[in-house]
Amino acid sequence: MSTDPRDLSIKPPSMTRGPRRLYWLLGCVVFLAVVGFAVWRAVTHEPAAPKSQPQTVAVCPVVRTDLFNQVTYPAEFRPYQEVELHAKVSGYVKDFGEQNTDFGDHVKKDQVLATLEVPELLDQLHNAIAVEQKAEADYRAAHLNYTRLFKVQQEHPDLVAQQDLDTAQAKDGMAEAAIAAAKADVGRYNTLVNYTKNTAPFDGVVTARYVDQGALIQAGTASETQSLPVFRVSDNYHLRLDLWPSVEYVKDIHLDDTIDVQVVSLGMKSFTGKIKRFSDKVTMATRTMMTELEVLNPNLEIVPGMYAIVILKLQKRPHVLSIPTQAVSGEQKSTVYVVNANHEIERRAVTLGLETPDRWEVISGLQEGELVMMGSRSRIQPGQKVTPKLTEPLSMTE
Repeated sequence: MSTDPRDLSIKPPSMTRGPRRLYWLLGCVVFLAVVGFAVWRAVTHEPAAPKSQPQTVAVCPVVRTDLFNQVTYPAEFRPYQEVELHAKVSGYVKDFGEQNTDFGDHVKKDQVLATLEVPELLDQLHNAIAVEQKAEADYRAAHLNYTRLFKVQQEHPDLVAQQDLDTAQAKDGMAEAAIAAAKADVGRYNTLVNYTKNTAPFDGVVTARYVDQGALIQAGTASETQSLPVFRVSDNYHLRLDLWPSVEYVKDIHLDDTIDVQVVSLGMKSFTGKIKRFSDKVTMATRTMMTELEVLNPNLEIVPGMYAIVILKLQKRPHVLSIPTQAVSGEQKSTVYVVNANHEIERRAVTLGLETPDRWEVISGLQEGELVMMGSRSRIQPGQKVTPKLTEPLSMTE
């Protein structure tokens, strides 16, 4: 190997390795710079946000419905009519009719409940009948005598004195009057005999029996006798309820209005009652008006004395435009947010009427079928695009 320094094919080590190492270092620096920049970009820069979607809001249509406020009153059922049956003649209780009537029995009008035994009354009736028969016989004789004298006088005026004719005519009239008196006595005793039968004055229920068979009953024709009644009968097929609505609701009380009645003892079962009468005068002490309802009870499900809850529908507004109460802001009751055809929020001024627990009456400012926003308005602004979501159907019937 030549060692001649003039041989140019042999290069010293410092001249061949230096530049190569320098290039390698520069490449590493560039690579690290690129990687660092990429990492820095990834850490310090968020990706671009996607385009925002319209906010979904709950809406409700403006519909027509019947609005009213309701007030509840406690009440107690009582029979439509209830009477204590007294005997009109004195006597002993013979029996309690063919069905042996006792309390709790259902009876019909004119049904015999008890029969009294009054033997002397039958004797008096038979005597009156005999007196009537004698009066009829006396009349026939007196009338025949008068007729004969009258005929003779007509044919032979000189044979019959006028005084005799007048006497015969008077006896004829007296005999006729005696018949009328005898018939009246017979009718009187027939009536008294009929009074020995204690009958039901109407369809109802026997709620009490005060006597037993064989008991002596005094006639209940005078208060000083303190006679004992035989039965108490109640008309439970027809019941009454008494209410005392406040003066502010008097204007909403009308005859024959249908009222919902719930019976507490029957698990709040509902029945229908009607307003049949009211005093038409407000009591000054309580500022209320007496009102009476009638409730039909054909199956005798309701027993007098049961408690009821009467639900009065007051301040009625039939078939009016209405919106839910959630559509009306507490601070701005005169405006609502309407979602228009372009799905944009529109602030609308409205006039409201009757407020019920869940709806408002709309007097003006909205049309039937328009959509109003419900809920909070804090994140919604007029003109904002939204996606409406119905919370109730487009038509509603109450």
